[in-house]
Amino acid sequence: MELNKLSLIELRRLKQRVEAEIKKRDDSARRDLLKKMQRLAADHGMTLDQVVGKPSGTGESKQGRRGRPAAAVAKPARKTGKVPQKYRHPENADLGWTGRGRKPLWIQDWIAAGKSVDELLIDKS
Repeated sequence: MELNKLSLIELRRLKQRVEAEIKKRDDSARRDLLKKMQRLAADHGMTLDQVVGKPSGTGESKQGRRGRPAAAVAKPARKTGKVPQKYRHPENADLGWTGRGRKPLWIQDWIAAGKSVDELLIDKS
């Protein structure tokens, strides 16, 4: 088959046919492998779930549909209390920073001017 002689429409149709055939063969190979693995596990007196580590008797699978991992259960965010400000702007007392997270622009400007952040400490003891 000479691809350079096919029209764009024919190439797209061929692409769809090739992709469909690849998917069909992948699915077939996956099913065959699963059957072989189940037979092998049965020969040893086990189920495939026992071999791959599914907890017995729970009825819950670690995988969702079609063997995909199930979505992880989101843990609630750890709650932390408010943190007091550690640094304060020398000219504007309304501007403060706890020392956590990204540095505010006024801190970045202070450092860029060659000054030490320690000079902005609220409690210098």
